[in-house]
Amino acid sequence: MHWSKPLRLHLSVLVATLLLCISTPLIWMAFNQGRQAAILAGEKQMRQMSLRLVEGYRYALEGGYEAVAVASTLPQLITRPPLQLQEKQAFFLEVLRNVTNATSVLGGYPDGSFIQAINTADPHVRSALRAPEGTAFAVRIVTPQSAEGGSIAALRFVDAAGRLIEERPFGERTFDARDRPWYRAVVRSGAPTSVGPFVSGTLRVPTLTVAVPMRDDAQTVIGVNIHLETISRLLYSRDISPRARSFILDDQNRLVAHSDPAMMSMILGTWSQRGGPDQGAAKETDRTIETVTRLRKDMLDGKDGMARFELDGESYLVQISPVTFSNLFKGSSVAVVVPLDDLLEQANRQLVRNLLMAAGFVVVGIGASILLSRLISASLYQLADEARKIGDLDFAGKGTTHSWITEINTLASALTASRRAIAQFALYVPREVVRRIVSPTDISTNAARQEVTVLFTDIRDFTTIAEVHPPEEVVEILSSYFELLNVIAERHGGTVVQYLGDSLFVMWNAPIPDSDHVANGCRCALAMKAAIGELNASNCKNGRPELFTRFGLHSGPAVVGSFGAVSRQQYTAMGDTINVASRLEGLNKEYGTSVLASATVEKAAAALFEFRPIGPVKLKGRAESVEVFELRSAREHPALS
Repeated sequence: MHWSKPLRLHLSVLVATLLLCISTPLIWMAFNQGRQAAILAGEKQMRQMSLRLVEGYRYALEGGYEAVAVASTLPQLITRPPLQLQEKQAFFLEVLRNVTNATSVLGGYPDGSFIQAINTADPHVRSALRAPEGTAFAVRIVTPQSAEGGSIAALRFVDAAGRLIEERPFGERTFDARDRPWYRAVVRSGAPTSVGPFVSGTLRVPTLTVAVPMRDDAQTVIGVNIHLETISRLLYSRDISPRARSFILDDQNRLVAHSDPAMMSMILGTWSQRGGPDQGAAKETDRTIETVTRLRKDMLDGKDGMARFELDGESYLVQISPVTFSNLFKGSSVAVVVPLDDLLEQANRQLVRNLLMAAGFVVVGIGASILLSRLISASLYQLADEARKIGDLDFAGKGTTHSWITEINTLASALTASRRAIAQFALYVPREVVRRIVSPTDISTNAARQEVTVLFTDIRDFTTIAEVHPPEEVVEILSSYFELLNVIAERHGGTVVQYLGDSLFVMWNAPIPDSDHVANGCRCALAMKAAIGELNASNCKNGRPELFTRFGLHSGPAVVGSFGAVSRQQYTAMGDTINVASRLEGLNKEYGTSVLASATVEKAAAALFEFRPIGPVKLKGRAESVEVFELRSAREHPALS
């Protein structure tokens, strides 16, 4: 097969190639420069955000640390509750008023006594404690059993000024501050200590604690609690990109807080329910956590670090910064993770804009080349279209118009001659057969055995009609008759194979496949019968003879295709099926019927049409009898098969 393409395509490709060769390097260089600039800007933004997060984290915790550092010097906090209770309560409430991130301030004593002031501004805290109306703070007091009196386990609710609203028993009297992790850590180290996350004893929520020993009594510990939920509010990272996330890992690589509210809810839920984190679930939900954990090990302690990693086919940038202050929370880090594609979004948009501009120039160039080529090739395409119409046996229209190119006019003349020849050919051979003959790839006119449905028609006493009417009138009568039947046959998917004098030979399922060929043959016969009735009524009015027509219908195997000599062939069908259909048409004379069909037709179409049994009939020239039925009409309500 020889390679060839339209002239307009050649010109279009040439212009487009020239434009692309010029524009592609320029666009690529601009994209690379924009990409590098976007990455550098993103890294800078990530460092700035990391610094803000670290400072916010330190501020949230450092305020509490400074408060408890002051508390460690106050003598009224050394005495065990309930001694100097008002003084302790007043100081604790003042801390909560000034350290807005603190959830509670607490104190633990060597005998197990415990005091805690809780900020109840959070609705969840108020709900957990069932705080009465007007409560601003709650004060929990636990003292062990002593010789002087009984133990105390109470919760006091006070307003913003510290005035008592209600006091009720709360918790177990066996609660011992010495068992709490923050107390044990401070007593063991003898120095300010950060502890957590752990589940708080009062509110049962995950908490970070900064605690210090009293200066004059190292066994007495003062601390401040900050809930993880408070920490998570500092981690908003959407300013960089919608998919950016930030989180805090402690020295044991446990997830402390996450910027995603759904992730944070999961963290708080697992801590509250299980008393510890579900690291597997967290890492499964955000798979970047595990990768950042590994990267932390490869970085130098206490140093900021920027790294790039691949995960699930996507590139990420991560900024890891330590959050240690005042020798507390050693090993904790804040990580800001951003998908690289988000940082490159602006560069990608610029690339798209540049590509669109280049595409615009290419389109304009192609349009200009097409316009130029159309001046040359319009006539060629018109000839090609005319050739396609001839192949489809579409002979409507006036053909090709004159061209200013001599060679095209010569080709157009030859094509017009071919058009006339094929149009005449289609008048003598079924159109579908012609279409397949002129097709260079279709071999379906070769003789082959297949199932067909065949209809033969014949006009009663046509010899007498031809005898008493002039030949010209007979031709005119037959032409109108055959035109009517031909239209009906084609409407029902049939192919008129031959005109045999006053007879018609129609076939279904060849050359056009038809899965419903038996039913279509029955419909066609009934439609022809009805149409001929109307034609006869018109003929009577015009003084023309009535054309009473008999029909024979049979279905079965036949050899269908082109037959004849090498120099001349005819498309037809041969076999017993054809002979039976022809004999059935002739039987109508003996039984006074119009449409006779075989048992094969009746069996296939009985659900759709009314048949009257005639009985077995011996056909001329055939050894076996044929069961014959009269086709009466279509059923109004087809029976279920």
